[in-house]
Amino acid sequence: MATPLSSNRDFRLLWMSGLFAVLGSQMSALALPLLILKETGSAVQAGTVGTVSICAVLITMLPGGVMADRVERRRLMRLCDVGSLLAVTALTVAVWNGHAPMALVLLVATAGAVLNSVYAPAAFGLLRAVVPPDQMGQATARLQARTATVRLVGPLVGGALFGIHEALPFTAQFLGLFLSTVCVALVRTRSAARKKAGSVLSRDELTAGLGFLWQLPYLRTVLLVFGLGMNFAFGALTFTALAVFSEGGRSGLGGGFVITCVSAGALAGALLAPRLSPDRHIRALLVVTCWSCVLTAGVLAWLSSPLVAGLLCAVCMCLSTVASIGFLSTLLVVTPEDRVGRVQSAASFLSSIVQPFGPLAGGALLTALGPRNAFGVVGAVLAVSAAVMTLAPSVRSGAVPPPSGPAAPDDDEAVAPGPHAAVPHPAPGAAAPDAPGPRKAAPRPVPDAAGPGAL
Repeated sequence: MATPLSSNRDFRLLWMSGLFAVLGSQMSALALPLLILKETGSAVQAGTVGTVSICAVLITMLPGGVMADRVERRRLMRLCDVGSLLAVTALTVAVWNGHAPMALVLLVATAGAVLNSVYAPAAFGLLRAVVPPDQMGQATARLQARTATVRLVGPLVGGALFGIHEALPFTAQFLGLFLSTVCVALVRTRSAARKKAGSVLSRDELTAGLGFLWQLPYLRTVLLVFGLGMNFAFGALTFTALAVFSEGGRSGLGGGFVITCVSAGALAGALLAPRLSPDRHIRALLVVTCWSCVLTAGVLAWLSSPLVAGLLCAVCMCLSTVASIGFLSTLLVVTPEDRVGRVQSAASFLSSIVQPFGPLAGGALLTALGPRNAFGVVGAVLAVSAAVMTLAPSVRSGAVPPPSGPAAPDDDEAVAPGPHAAVPHPAPGAAAPDAPGPRKAAPRPVPDAAGPGAL
């Protein structure tokens, strides 16, 4: 009989590690651009930090997956934690001394983004060895609920600390990363791929995860339609709602209510997921999520109400979160152990690459067509995606793993036996927001810029 998650020591340590790291990163995500704005008075320079971080994540995401399949994963996570601690320490000392040069801020933001690209797939691999398959949905939901909660309170706490002293959010992040590092160091389970990946920058290794996803029609269709198409269109939808209900920037109340509802919907979905067994009803959840987004766009085209918009977007985000948890479970169940890092990175890359363009498209449509027509066009794009998800034979058939032969463990990097070492275990979403599907319209100012926080 499998050990309950509440009694699984290593899972609890990894859960707490992510709690400390994500809380710290969310505080700095708000504080970092505010710090630049305060010191330079330039909104352009403040925005540059977020742009550099996003670009660094996208560039290093695929190589990070290769690294996670080459190095023992707990060891790799510890190295990333130490690197992040050094970067955050340098920034914290500089802020306490009264001056943080722009070059240092960009260096810290870039280093954090790069380290996070390596940390996230390594965390997937380690969790694969910690959590048994029959607890996958429950574990993923707990991680998602924790992350959603922290993303609600983290920016508020960071803003409050920044108001007291600009160095306090970064000091709190340093403490969070230190505690996260301690938690990872106490994990007993080891996880190394049975078959090592090749050179980090070789084309074959960088595309191995994408190639695996392309082999399975189910994964290919869901990631391209639900991950790319729906993510892009829902980003445009929520940004349009944010702009419309903020009255062109004259009032933040209506738009802020919509975005808050989206965050609350993500949290509600994570809390509901364990009761709905999303891995068993994934197709129905995907289809219902898609058509709920279509309905929301249609209603908003004719009814101008922040309350209605917020509630409908919350429902869409709740359904999307449950569906994404089910998809992540399926993805990792069918992923070979030696490719888990590269497949996770490839799926995250496909789902993230369109994220910056959804709000841009929403703004362009709103400017060119006005609110009603903008919602109508976005609704049409959502309807096409929903129709494909409903009718596609590949989605109906589900995911069937390709045949693969047994792989012998590497002599120099044997996998130490963990609590469930006899069976290769899929990992819950270390960064469940990287799952495909609708997300919040406005990305964080600096996405986990100063350190790993993917668990």
